[in-house]
Amino acid sequence: MSDLQKRIQDAVSHPKNLGEMVDADSVGTAGSEGCGDMLRMWVKFKEDASGRRVIDRATFQTFGCETAIAVASVATELLSGKTVQEALEMSGNDLAAPLGALPPMKIHCAQLVESALRSALEPSPAAQTVLAESAPQTTSAPRSPTLRDSFTPAAESGRPLRMVFKSPTKAE
Repeated sequence: MSDLQKRIQDAVSHPKNLGEMVDADSVGTAGSEGCGDMLRMWVKFKEDASGRRVIDRATFQTFGCETAIAVASVATELLSGKTVQEALEMSGNDLAAPLGALPPMKIHCAQLVESALRSALEPSPAAQTVLAESAPQTTSAPRSPTLRDSFTPAAESGRPLRMVFKSPTKAE
């Protein structure tokens, strides 16, 4: 097993910052429900000691391969303490760097994470509308949409919605 495969397997076996963030300041989604690779990233900001607005925490959910999970996991760790501008300057390669160089057929995984991050940090008006409309109408804190919420229109269309959750495979 190569070093890259070991780092990916470790990140998949022990993902960091996995799951939705209820009190997120921003949410971004990338991918295509048609091909199956989708990633949603939640971002929470804070003011640091020098008064700069920085990323306090980022979390993710994905319907994607092990490499997408691993890249998202390490990327959320890298983002802590970065300003929006610093985060936007990071490429997919930068976000995946702790894993090592990805093979050409897996570069799209890093691009997926980069796109979700950009979507969260540069949200379009339509994305903000979706975020506002998906919040429950209660007095509790608003809920950010989950990645599963992206598939709701397919379920409402009468087509069955089937999600299969895979357990991480053990390295041999």
